[in-house]
Amino acid sequence: MIQVLAILLLSHQHVIAPEFEGIASYYTVESSSSTTASGEPMSDAALTCALPTGEFGSYYRFSAENGRTVICRLNDRGPHIKGRIADLSEAAMRALHPTAGLIQVTVDRVPDSQVPELLKAQEKQLARRFPRAY
Repeated sequence: MIQVLAILLLSHQHVIAPEFEGIASYYTVESSSSTTASGEPMSDAALTCALPTGEFGSYYRFSAENGRTVICRLNDRGPHIKGRIADLSEAAMRALHPTAGLIQVTVDRVPDSQVPELLKAQEKQLARRFPRAY
């Protein structure tokens, strides 16, 4: 009975196909403009990202080789350095790795229908990992 239930649950999961993979870096207010390409202020503490394409306000899941993931909102264009696929806010990079400046990632677009659930789960996970920040 449990096996049948597990199969039913797994068969209804949405599979998110990877959009791309490569090296992501991070950027800060100090190292870049204080305004993003979407027109909003840059924030080192927000979980945001810069990609060469995509609709501003869309959400992307960044999965690192160390097993950590972070969901980021697209609000900027970049990266502007050859060989990199994305720029992450400092908070997003720290969610993936405590000290890295560059990290190998796989990037998936998160379907709009899954955003609220995934953000809620991410907030709980980050609150456990970074209790003083939440």
